[in-house]
Amino acid sequence: MPTLTAAALQHECLDALVWRVLQAGAGIVEQVLGLNPGIEDVASAMPEGLVVLLPVVLVSQPVERQLVKLWD
Repeated sequence: MPTLTAAALQHECLDALVWRVLQAGAGIVEQVLGLNPGIEDVASAMPEGLVVLLPVVLVSQPVERQLVKLWD
């Protein structure tokens, strides 16, 4: 699996880092935990500069949704 690295900000939690770098959350945090054994011990407040391996995620285009009007 291709990966990239990111450095944590001071006291940043793991899911915030994943969102900041990848703009993704659901399912990706679990992959990050698998790529970084032992990180769960500091995942709620990581030290500044901690290097974290992240999976490369393909971003799909947002789905256009039809606007629903309740009153016409």
